[in-house]
Amino acid sequence: MQQLRVASVVPRGQEELDMGKNTVRLLCTSLSLIVICWLAEGTLSKTDAKKGATKKLEEKTLHSDKNVQDRGLVVVDPKAKDIILEHRSYCSKKMKERHFSGDVLGYITPWNSHGYDIAKIFGNKFTLISPVWLQVKRRGKERFQFTGLHDADKGWMKDVRKTSKNIKIVPRILFDGWTYQDFESVFGSEDEIEELSKNMVLLAKNENFDGFVVEVWSQLGNQKQMDLIHLLIHLSEALHEAQLKVILVIPPAVAAGTNQPGMFTKKEFDQLASAIDSFSLMTYDYSTPQRPGPNSPLPWVRACVQVLDPDSKWRNKILLGLNFYGMDYSALGASGEPIVGSSSTHEEHLTRCNKAHTLRVQT
Repeated sequence: MQQLRVASVVPRGQEELDMGKNTVRLLCTSLSLIVICWLAEGTLSKTDAKKGATKKLEEKTLHSDKNVQDRGLVVVDPKAKDIILEHRSYCSKKMKERHFSGDVLGYITPWNSHGYDIAKIFGNKFTLISPVWLQVKRRGKERFQFTGLHDADKGWMKDVRKTSKNIKIVPRILFDGWTYQDFESVFGSEDEIEELSKNMVLLAKNENFDGFVVEVWSQLGNQKQMDLIHLLIHLSEALHEAQLKVILVIPPAVAAGTNQPGMFTKKEFDQLASAIDSFSLMTYDYSTPQRPGPNSPLPWVRACVQVLDPDSKWRNKILLGLNFYGMDYSALGASGEPIVGSSSTHEEHLTRCNKAHTLRVQT
């Protein structure tokens, strides 16, 4: 399964353009491309292999001289078989060209090696790459431990920077295993905040990182928000002083399935907007097994952006999360799971895609 989550900036003053019907259609098509790509590259079980042996789907493996627009692949109603046929065949002539002026952040997971290849091949398409590598643990008063460095690949980092001179490598760091008491202790001590900030700067310098994507906000729910804001501003100041970037992962501003405010609202956004370089907005995973449906419905995605920044003052700092995966909600299963090739045969998934398209046209 290929997994590369991408977040792209919503440019300031371009809300109507970016949220227009044409862009909506292109977004839907691009997401479909990725979902179907996963299906084509999954590992078949022995049983599935026998079934698939007689109906192997054709795939192009050579590069094309034409881009997807010129090949007529960007359409409102893509056919699953065409996606599988074309998904490996990218335009080698255009692989270094950018068509979007804002920042683009790509997440890469260590358990999926293809994401690393994507970053090297299409490095010029990104401005920020975030390998999901690091965790910070609190081991006592003013004592912090960083784990996950065994995943850090300096050879890969060198290759990515060679491909794209302007790209920034900003590993995601998770506040792992922190208790409520850990947070309270750090919030109540400027010395602890100072030590944490200093250690993160030293880590970045020692490992040749360009900064961090910080994932911490959702761990406290709606508690201790002012204290967390104070910590993040202090951390940001320390990183900026060392010429390092800080991107904050934030939950949706509108709670999924409701019109209620989420855990991160305009109030918190306004307090942090001048201090944080970018905000990675989690506009995906809208549906649940108990409430199955779309992964990222566009009206909800639009609302999450507009609630945070209705006047487009800081729109260039919002990295809009685009999910490059689909979810399968089984009537018998207790939880949903990502759609991968090994979950069922390609033929079954193609049938689902065709049925879903038929239903969409009819309704």
